[in-house]
Amino acid sequence: MNSASAAQAPAIDTPITRLFGIRYPVLLGGMMWLSDASLVAAAVNAGAMGFITSRSSADVGAFREQLQKCRALTSGKAYGVNLTLSRRQGANDIVSDMLRVALDEGVRHFETAGLPPSPLLPALREAGAVVVHKCAHIRHAVAAERMGVDAVTLVGMEEGGHPGSNPLPTFVNGAFALDRLSIPLALGGGIGHGRQIAAALAMGAAGVVMGSRFTTAAETPAHPAYKQRVVEADEHCSRTVLSTLGDTWRVLDNENARRVARLENEGARSYEAFGEWIRGHRARDYAYAQGLHEEGMLSLGPAAGFSRAVEPFAQTLQALMLQCREALLGAGRLAGGGEAP
Repeated sequence: MNSASAAQAPAIDTPITRLFGIRYPVLLGGMMWLSDASLVAAAVNAGAMGFITSRSSADVGAFREQLQKCRALTSGKAYGVNLTLSRRQGANDIVSDMLRVALDEGVRHFETAGLPPSPLLPALREAGAVVVHKCAHIRHAVAAERMGVDAVTLVGMEEGGHPGSNPLPTFVNGAFALDRLSIPLALGGGIGHGRQIAAALAMGAAGVVMGSRFTTAAETPAHPAYKQRVVEADEHCSRTVLSTLGDTWRVLDNENARRVARLENEGARSYEAFGEWIRGHRARDYAYAQGLHEEGMLSLGPAAGFSRAVEPFAQTLQALMLQCREALLGAGRLAGGGEAP
């Protein structure tokens, strides 16, 4: 961050910031194993909104501890929870319990993802919660709006993790979606620079959802060696695998991912055929816990290439928002208008 970024960036008012009561139109999406109380609290305290990934907790007791810790770290400020509904049979049994605990702990901001959130909406609506649903296809975003969610995040093929089967990039997705949605839209996938946030706002989106860019935040619960590996990465740091299963996964292009790609090229067509190489615990136990970054399926997108150092979340966010403001001011001059907000 240069010396010009020492000042705090002005707030930006959009439907997303009003919906979540935040200073900047940035959502920290739920990242498996990484979006814990410490990272989410750092996002909230910096003026963004973050979502604790409920599935990262071993059980409801551990999840409740995370919620209570986040409330303490934010001094009572509102924070969010990610609830992901899986396609795998029996994998969603615990989600309703997680939702009950979150509501009991006073959480009223939720990011839903995966399958349509219809099973969760009655309880969320009764509690007066704010719900943003993440999806990859415009038709799914339109369906979510009809279900009654408050906002949607739409991700493109560049998203780290599971971008879905839609091959469209983020800004193509967004340009079409804005003509078909009436609720606030946040765009995600490959966004790691303030210029891209400005571009999303300029085209009519109400905010952005980011994850990979904050992998190197000081508060992210990952081993320093892994963070350093991401700092050294560039825009070619990721690759996709498992598209033949209809479950595309964008991950760090490490040795583990290359093994999976070889198995896929050799004809593996079931989760069982990939065995331990795609198990989530490998990322948690090897890369994030021990810094063994060549092991595990490590969800990551090209936006990680913008990282230049391990630094506090707030410092990264301020740099992004000052870059965003500079770009918006430049666009305003091109349009012949006055200064951007």
